[in-house]
Parts: sequence; structure tokens; C-alpha cells
Amino acid sequence: QVQLVESGGGLVQAGGSLRLSCAASVRTFSIYFMGWFRQAPGKEREFVGGISMTGGSTYYADSVKGRFTISRDSAKNPVTLQMNSLKPEDTAVYYCAARRANTVSYDQREYDYWGQGTQVTVSS
Repeated sequence: QVQLVESGGGLVQAGGSLRLSCAASVRTFSIYFMGWFRQAPGKEREFVGGISMTGGSTYYADSVKGRFTISRDSAKNPVTLQMNSLKPEDTAVYYCAARRANTVSYDQREYDYWGQGTQVTVSS
């Protein structure tokens, strides 16, 4: 069983930055494709970005492209999500997720393990 724990959420003003981290409980952390999702109140959970096992490939939702960056060192924890130029519409609970395949998926149903989520609030 893989346990994922997010950290780094908080309150920030529009235009500011936050850095989220996702730590895993397993030594074979590097075998999983990692994704970040978010869920705003009253909305469905949506894909934010993802990164391949080696960190060589990254994928982003159009809404965050150019502002958010995902990185990982396959030999270490954690996977990080650097969020810059934050907007009020980025306010949501952010989740990291692990997928037992080295291919991207934008569908939350195809992820096998989830963290508990961390709140990000961007004030205008």
C-alpha cells in the first residue's frame, strides 16, 4: 500500500507563489507516474499536471501551463509542484496521485493512490 502526503498549501495573494510537495511511503517511489489534481468547491476534480517516472516528461492543463512546474528526482522524495503567478481561480484543494503505469492519464479514475489533499487559497 502506498501512502502519499501533500504539504505546502496555504493562503497567498494573487500573483504570489506556493510550492507543494508530495512524499510517498514506498522505496520504489520512482516506479509511479505522478499526477497533481485539484478540486474547487462545487466543481469536479481536475487534472493539473503530471510527471513521468524519470521526470523526463511533464504534462500540464492549459489553465496552468507556463505558471506551474512539476519536478521530481526519481531517487528521492518528494514530487513538487511549483505554482507561480497564482490567480484566485487556482483556489482549490490540491491532491497528488500515483499511477502504476508510466503513461500520462488525465482521468482521476486511472490513478491508484491518493494523498489527503492540501488547501490552496489565493486572495484577490
